[in-house]
Amino acid sequence: MKFLILASLTLAAPLALAAGTSPDDSFYRSIAAGGMSEVDMGKLAAQKSTDPKVKSFAQMMVKDHSAANQKLESLASSKQIALPKSLSPSDAATRTELESLSGASFDKSYIQSQLKGHEKTVSLLEKEISSGQDAEAKAFAQSVLPTVKHHLDAVRELASEEGVQSASR
Repeated sequence: MKFLILASLTLAAPLALAAGTSPDDSFYRSIAAGGMSEVDMGKLAAQKSTDPKVKSFAQMMVKDHSAANQKLESLASSKQIALPKSLSPSDAATRTELESLSGASFDKSYIQSQLKGHEKTVSLLEKEISSGQDAEAKAFAQSVLPTVKHHLDAVRELASEEGVQSASR
């Protein structure tokens, strides 16, 4: 009996490691977490912002990232990769901070978070395209990179208009 249990554990361990530990699996989870955050924060900004340009940007985030999230969910599901179902602790903290703000201070903080988030997402997508092993993950990254770059350009323009500096600059 001990041998059977030991054999089962020995065989199960590599399978457990193989499921969900590759860099591509990490990409799926990271990009899903970011997309979920974009939709969540976009809905909040569409509701709380006092600036029509910020509201319009936020609505674009909800629309575009919801569509990308659906494609990613379908792809990850076909590969049996579990994606996060809630905001990361960092994104939850940002949301809590944004909820406490209003007016121009809300808009500026939202824009700052969007600059940071989109810069990080462009980097993540470019890394997957250049070094990912999963052809479908790479194709997904290639398909959404132009949209995310467009978002980054749009939020940089918004930041310039509002006098918000990027944290990475």
